[in-house]
Amino acid sequence: MSIVDAHHHLWDHGRNRYPWLQGEMHDRGWGDLRPLQKNYLVGDLLADGARQGLEKSVHVQANAADPVGESAWLEEIAAERGFPHGIVAFADFSSAEVESVLEGHARFPRMRGIRQVLNRHADPKLNRAPKDYLADDTWQANLGKLRRYGWSFDVQVYWQQMPAVGALARRYPDIQFILDHAGMPVERDAAGLEGWRRGMRQLAGCPNIAVKLCGYGMLDNRWTVDSLRPLVLEPIEWFGAQRCMFASNFPVDRLMASYDRLWNAYRDITADFSPAEKDALLGRNAERLYRL
Repeated sequence: MSIVDAHHHLWDHGRNRYPWLQGEMHDRGWGDLRPLQKNYLVGDLLADGARQGLEKSVHVQANAADPVGESAWLEEIAAERGFPHGIVAFADFSSAEVESVLEGHARFPRMRGIRQVLNRHADPKLNRAPKDYLADDTWQANLGKLRRYGWSFDVQVYWQQMPAVGALARRYPDIQFILDHAGMPVERDAAGLEGWRRGMRQLAGCPNIAVKLCGYGMLDNRWTVDSLRPLVLEPIEWFGAQRCMFASNFPVDRLMASYDRLWNAYRDITADFSPAEKDALLGRNAERLYRL
């Protein structure tokens, strides 16, 4: 059964500048990050996915210094190599310049959505956003500009932020929200997992929120099929098989496991699902939600 990788990154240090990948790499809890400082190109993705029947893919912004330039590069390589099939780019909705950035992205036919990382956490190592954008009235209002383009919004948060995400999804019922990395259950103690479960069940009540099941290596560098199982099956139970999709988060999750090991784990965990459910989770949902 073929797959659609709903969340991966590419980078070419000769073409784009990625400030977070330059100089000394800060501890993010992912182990040795130096392999990420090398280029990861379409050929690398295709080689990693060769045995899994990789059919299509969605590129998610990689924090390039020039986000519109990143989209231009992706459109160029997609025209040459056929991958990626969809682009989720970056725009800062708190910026007065956001309109011009969105217009810049809109020039590219493979544009499908925007991601702006929103993670805020008391632990500095887990803090990914410079401010609480979800509490910013200007940011919230500007997010509504996505409706003009018909684009989705990839939302990356921790469970403590999920009530605010739910309120935002209800404010904009005509925007498709896609929750990244299974809601990022980084706090693995009983209280943290219960908070994640509570937040995820709340978000599942919003019909315009789907969830990407990926990024597990960032949460657990030593994951096993058994440790992943509840973090895969519980979101599917809450959101339903039609609102979930698998992805790789490569090359970041390449630090922790091979492409084959990751996707074989997904296949193993869903072995008892119906053929239609497997097909939806492995590819058809990504095609539909990202309009590939």
